[in-house]
Amino acid sequence: MRFLPDQDHRSYAATVRRLLADADHHKAARAWAAGDYAPGRALWRSLADTGLPALAVPEQPGGPGWYPAELASAFMELGRAGAPGPLVETVALAAGLGPASPWLAGLLAGDQLATVADPGAGYAVDAHVAEAAFVLVGEGLATADPLGAPLRSVDPSRHLMRCVPGEAVPADARRIRALATLLTAAQLLGAGQALLEVSVSYAGERRQFGRPVGSFQAVKHQLASAAVALEFARPLLYGGALAVRGDAAADPRDLPAAKAACADAAYQAARTALQVHGALGYTDEYDPTLLLRKVRALYTAWGTRAACHAAVLAGDPLPR
Repeated sequence: MRFLPDQDHRSYAATVRRLLADADHHKAARAWAAGDYAPGRALWRSLADTGLPALAVPEQPGGPGWYPAELASAFMELGRAGAPGPLVETVALAAGLGPASPWLAGLLAGDQLATVADPGAGYAVDAHVAEAAFVLVGEGLATADPLGAPLRSVDPSRHLMRCVPGEAVPADARRIRALATLLTAAQLLGAGQALLEVSVSYAGERRQFGRPVGSFQAVKHQLASAAVALEFARPLLYGGALAVRGDAAADPRDLPAAKAACADAAYQAARTALQVHGALGYTDEYDPTLLLRKVRALYTAWGTRAACHAAVLAGDPLPR
């Protein structure tokens, strides 16, 4: 079983990172939180132009194949950037909808966003913005009718809406759930890595008692522990990608194990970032705050910690 990305894999992830940096992703996230969705939509169209959503379309017209590992690397970069919108749900739906779906072409082109309600939470992300909303019902998929006004989550760039099922839609619901779980784990890992990097940098600049706080043993230990947790979660994420792909060497428990490990590692990195930054970490104007809030919101999305651990113990490939 191969866990290390090859050169093409790494090159594509680097392309996504450059595109996000050039697009001023923090500005797009703040605009999305304020109700201005144009910058976030433009960012997604640029990502779609690289073929990102098409990587989720398995051997169908319009898609190059089925590449969960490459998608995981791309969504790590989206997590690092704190990119707004129901991007996980859009790509997961593209993977599960059939080639005859009337929504597929718009999703692949980046012209449309879609969302699907997480069955564990009962909410759909940004259903008021997406062109199409769905809800998973058992082992099937149905259109969704949003109820009431959108609710803001702890992450201000995420808006949640309750939905009720409508008409049944032909789709591979298990593939949608599996890919949404994997990509959420990838976002968490990317956000955690970005928080660790900014914390290391800040620890070298912030001074107390005439010394950088990064020179204190207690701070070193916190940063090192966060780094180890993130590094140990990375191969689990790629193991989960192989499980989603259906690799014969993968264990069915790899996906829930990956989600649990990435969530815990990102949460540890977020807590460490708050410790290192102090009150600055709570400041709305400080960009890492966007990632701190996103980690907290994604921690329970598409599989809580308890559900993932239960799935691993039960040998279930999906957290319930």
